[in-house]
Amino acid sequence: MFCYQCEQTAEGKGCTKYGVCGKSPEVSALQDLLVYAVKGLSLYALEGRKVKVNDADINRFVSKAMFATLTNVNFDPQRIKSLIEDTVRHRETLRKKIRAAGGKADISEGPATFTPENTIEGLIKQGEKSGIWIDPNLNPDVNSLISTLIYGIKGIAAYADHAAILGKEDDTIYQFIQEGLVATLNQKATLEEMVGSVMKAGQINLRAMELLDAAHTGTYGDPIPTKVPLGTKKGKAILVSGHDLADLELILKQTQGKGICVYTHGEMLPAHGYPGLKKYPHFYGHYGTAWQNQRREFAEFPGAIVMTTNCIQQPQDSYKGNIFTTGMVGWSGVSHIEKKDFTPVIRKALEMQGFASDTDKGHVTVGFGHSTVMGVSGKVIELVKAGKIKHFFLVGGCDGSKPARNYYTEFVEKVPKDSVVLTLACGKFKFFDKQLGDIEGIPRLMDVGQCNDAYSAIQIAQGLSQAFNVGVNDLPLSLILSWYEQKAVSILLTLLSLGIRNIRIGPSLPAFLTPNVLDYLVKNFNIMPITTPDQDLKAILGS
Repeated sequence: MFCYQCEQTAEGKGCTKYGVCGKSPEVSALQDLLVYAVKGLSLYALEGRKVKVNDADINRFVSKAMFATLTNVNFDPQRIKSLIEDTVRHRETLRKKIRAAGGKADISEGPATFTPENTIEGLIKQGEKSGIWIDPNLNPDVNSLISTLIYGIKGIAAYADHAAILGKEDDTIYQFIQEGLVATLNQKATLEEMVGSVMKAGQINLRAMELLDAAHTGTYGDPIPTKVPLGTKKGKAILVSGHDLADLELILKQTQGKGICVYTHGEMLPAHGYPGLKKYPHFYGHYGTAWQNQRREFAEFPGAIVMTTNCIQQPQDSYKGNIFTTGMVGWSGVSHIEKKDFTPVIRKALEMQGFASDTDKGHVTVGFGHSTVMGVSGKVIELVKAGKIKHFFLVGGCDGSKPARNYYTEFVEKVPKDSVVLTLACGKFKFFDKQLGDIEGIPRLMDVGQCNDAYSAIQIAQGLSQAFNVGVNDLPLSLILSWYEQKAVSILLTLLSLGIRNIRIGPSLPAFLTPNVLDYLVKNFNIMPITTPDQDLKAILGS
């Protein structure tokens, strides 16, 4: 086993015995084999495009398969085995279509001829030879960029899959995913070529996030500022975690009139800001945070729990029976909802005790998407010109369990009172309930949304830069980011592809970046690690 795709990889170098995330060596090998197989499918997909054979179902499948290998999305060996088999089946179907169209139907490269073993044990052995190993004949810096590209593609695939669920697709995204995967097979790739591919991944991810933003707002309306209770309401309950708004809507529809309150958890918190979701009267509030307390929160929740897309932490056996998943199958022993029929979840919620009484734990406010913020841009610009708002901080990204992530809590607490904090993604849960007040009606803490709503943050930054007639890098804006998994990688690549500089990132830098690649990022983008809140604030504000 070797895996270094997430921030918490062992000793900051790589997991070689067991994943810090809970991934077993067996699952790691199967995921590596799935990526290898998808590269073979992508070879044929690109050949097919040359002879106008472009299968929409296969394009979507490539995204789903890559999404399945993202950290904590799918640890079920049987499900991954099925995905590997489906990959090869799609490859052979595509090969026949290409031959019929007069295209090149006999590609000799390894992943294009790969035949999977029939058993999980056999597939594991194949996977052990297919992982991200540093080829002694391959430039380590090129290998570093290959890893970066693969991880960026995983993030792009996740966003593309979410958008497709809501009917929004762009073939240029699918084509790039295929081109990018094929590019990682080029053993003669130069450093310049790989840098180009990595930067293009950032550009494509911007399009994927734009598409998902259009899917969300087109389906549920533009988010509006909304107060979300953090307490509980007496009665039966269902908790929805993850990222998928379409699943949440189905749960809300299927629980109408059944005496069940629906709560959000983790990155589902921003869902409360969408008019098309907040209209349901039994969509009550938010329970818990994201990573640091998830197991305790799940164990104590007196109702059914639904995980949409990636599960953050492996649930304990004692409460696995209360947890259901949709889309991907995250963990063995956790029930999977078939065909989006949430009857088993509703039944479990009604069986469980629910909350014994109402509780009041305050509230947080969500709904500060780009349409809302730019709607008050005139007021913001006025306050900046008057010197009443002196700086903007975007503090967001992934959550995680490392004590070093308390940096982000302390940083926000120490931000000067004449500054505004924008936040997004689950990293917000280090400080999301801080009451920072406002500056003449402009909240000092604004929740922009989920991780994919980095698109909104970019739109806000670009809107302000146009209003002040300066470049984004000349705005009084600083980016303080936390990362954990591959969607964060794709977002970082997007920011770099836009030429955004001076990004601070933590709690540690990616293990897959070699010193030379990191040096390139420092010289070209002045990317830097976080230090301490006091030191970083002093460096940013000059005092």
